[in-house]
Amino acid sequence: MATYLMFGNYSQDAVKKISPERTDKAFALIKKQGGVVKAGYALLGENDLLLIVDLPGTEQAIKVSVALSKMLGMSFTTSPAVTVEDFDRMMEEL
Repeated sequence: MATYLMFGNYSQDAVKKISPERTDKAFALIKKQGGVVKAGYALLGENDLLLIVDLPGTEQAIKVSVALSKMLGMSFTTSPAVTVEDFDRMMEEL
């Protein structure tokens, strides 16, 4: 499994539909793609939402990002993340 950071931004219409039920549906969509939500945070500033998810790979990350955008009316920027330890190990191999 790979870790992805998903930064979301609400549209004005999406803000009106915020609910625990909608959150449950979004998390179920992630699970359907083989993913696990490790954490979710509401933010102030440049982004409105951060989801930290584990997914099997890039294909599933793209599917989740697009499907959540369609379902929630939000835009997402999805970025792969590696631990600092894994990053250091990768750099040793150069």
